[in-house]
Amino acid sequence: MSVQDSSPILSFDPRRLTLARELQGVRKSDLARSLGVSAVTITHWESGNRNPTKDNVYALALTLGVAPSFLESQFSEAPLISGAPHFRSLRSTTQLSRNQAQAYTQVVQDVVHTMSEYVDFPDLVLPSILTDSDLPGSEIPRLAAEQVRKDWGLGNKPVQHVVRAMENHGIVVVFAPFQSAAIDAYSTFGSEAPVVVLNPTKGDYYRQRFDAAHELGHLVMHADADPGHKVLEAQAHAFAAEFLAPSACIQDELPTVMNGQGWMKLKELKEYWGISMQALLYRAKELGRLSDDAYRNAMVTVSRNGWRAKEPGLISSLEEPSLIPHAISLIEESGVPSEILREKSRVPQHYFEVITARRPVLPVNV
Repeated sequence: MSVQDSSPILSFDPRRLTLARELQGVRKSDLARSLGVSAVTITHWESGNRNPTKDNVYALALTLGVAPSFLESQFSEAPLISGAPHFRSLRSTTQLSRNQAQAYTQVVQDVVHTMSEYVDFPDLVLPSILTDSDLPGSEIPRLAAEQVRKDWGLGNKPVQHVVRAMENHGIVVVFAPFQSAAIDAYSTFGSEAPVVVLNPTKGDYYRQRFDAAHELGHLVMHADADPGHKVLEAQAHAFAAEFLAPSACIQDELPTVMNGQGWMKLKELKEYWGISMQALLYRAKELGRLSDDAYRNAMVTVSRNGWRAKEPGLISSLEEPSLIPHAISLIEESGVPSEILREKSRVPQHYFEVITARRPVLPVNV
């Protein structure tokens, strides 16, 4: 005969329950149905009005795929992130998906917080050049990109490895889990470090670099701005284009006519600067090298050749995050197994593997 424990658990942290539920992409009503309780009860638990019993906590942990300790308050943990991540389009991103993405960035912070007990991460070198949605035609994206290049010692040469440059200057870069693959890259500031999350299914080297640079633009310019505004997205795009290929270097190189020679030149520039032909075409229009009609005709050619989905290019392998994987290796070499790190961070096994991997990790059920 088993004895049920209906006493309330004193160390229960209601915010961690919300985090666990949102990490799994579960609605309150669905969680309540799985546990055989009312949605109001879940709301009471998450608001801190009532504490679940020990049996409730074990049932919650089992249902949400976390250890019971995940739901407890601890003295040593990364503070919960309050700001929302920057998403490409809030209209096409459901609230459930946004919550799941924000929860994922929190467990990334938990992993970094735990690892920082054993290794020193690079200091953050990131200028703050704030702008807002009231400045659609601003020069700030160009000036911000120039400042980052200056602060990072990049000069006017191509950025050889965008992800590594970001990591070397204190930004944590990880892949998203496959269950969040419907969301493009996104970014947020956390208590431990800024985090950029890359889409695990976008298998294009050139577009991945632009995504990473786009999120870098958000971190530099939009720390205090409400995410999702079209003007902010356009500013981040302008930053990415300038960061990857400075206008002072590329303007005179861009073609003015998209004939055979023009397309050959575009492909050369793509490989040299590591930026897609579509981004270069838009750049040529923005810098006055191509007329609006020439740009539209060029994009018709891009569509006709199937290049919107997959452009021709010499590089097929993605840039890989290395900061966290390298830190894991150093800690393991010092005698601390990664499983100890995972247990201390309280992050579920699959998410820990995704966060600490160099490459996208398939879901556990694949």
